[in-house]
Amino acid sequence: MENYEPEVPVNKKKNLRVLILIVILGLAVNLILPRLMDINQAVLVLKDMTWWLVLAALVCECLVYLSYGYAMKSVLDVQGNNLSVFETTPVFLASTSIGMVAGGWIGSAAASVNFFAKKGVRKSNSMVAGLLPSMLANIPLVLIAIAGIITLRFTGQFSGKQLIQYSVFIALLLLFSFGYLIGLAYPKTAFKVVNWVLWNWSRFRKKPYDPEFTQVRLNGLFSAWKQMGHGNWWRPLLGTVGYYGFDLLTMYLIFLAAGYKINLGVLFAGYGLPLLLAKMAFVVPGGLGVIETSMAALFTSLAVPDDIAVVVVLGYRLISFWLPIMVGFLVYFLMNRKQTRITRDSSDPKIKI
Repeated sequence: MENYEPEVPVNKKKNLRVLILIVILGLAVNLILPRLMDINQAVLVLKDMTWWLVLAALVCECLVYLSYGYAMKSVLDVQGNNLSVFETTPVFLASTSIGMVAGGWIGSAAASVNFFAKKGVRKSNSMVAGLLPSMLANIPLVLIAIAGIITLRFTGQFSGKQLIQYSVFIALLLLFSFGYLIGLAYPKTAFKVVNWVLWNWSRFRKKPYDPEFTQVRLNGLFSAWKQMGHGNWWRPLLGTVGYYGFDLLTMYLIFLAAGYKINLGVLFAGYGLPLLLAKMAFVVPGGLGVIETSMAALFTSLAVPDDIAVVVVLGYRLISFWLPIMVGFLVYFLMNRKQTRITRDSSDPKIKI
């Protein structure tokens, strides 16, 4: 049986402060961007929008999160866990929201591990389900970004220096995403590296450190990773393709709703490159400010009217970022309340037979 570590209590006051800061930054960005255009023009764009296409964009964004839930389910299926998409998707929503206020993608992965553990999934398998889809998701993102780079290069709006810069970004992202394969090939070296990092981290925090526990965890993690071989990674990859594919379609539908038929090459550039840039600026939660400003700047530089670009970018971020984050916190609250009730009922002697 796998040993479970005691969960670190969530510092709710600290998380609330971070959430308030994120909301303030979001409000600042969403107030500044409209100042870059004529408000009257923006109002006209909003009045003339085709709202059934906005509704279709909302449906697409639901498919975005169901696709990622499918990717997580596919990983757990290989490892013998039988969870439905409607169980894994709420875990992704809640853990993403937690990651916004507590540790970024590391906090998100840790939250998903704890959520899956409460559903009876081994922690080593939970770690793979939390990490593998996020790594595979970089493949479709990189392909979209490359399509955008090619578009900008052929239109003469991408310098050689920028080409080198984004090529380095892509190389670093791929190395960071799939560097773990080196660890699978050289497990002893991987243990030495991880052990050295954790030992120094524990020393810095003045906490005790157990290398044997690290060895057991890594062995379990490597074993779970190896199960994803022999083509078992195709279904999670398909889920991540749906994750970015439906998200790209969401933006496309918002452009159509605003009455602007955008060129696909321009769409790839204005969508993929800002998201790639946000991946590099990982210290900024959710790419807040980075995505909005770089998207608006890229689209306007590619001859998209200012009012259309700003309305579409703000609408896209509302549907793809702010609404899911708020829903994620609601799901987190409901899941915790349900778990608390189950724990209380199981410990109540009155309901025991």
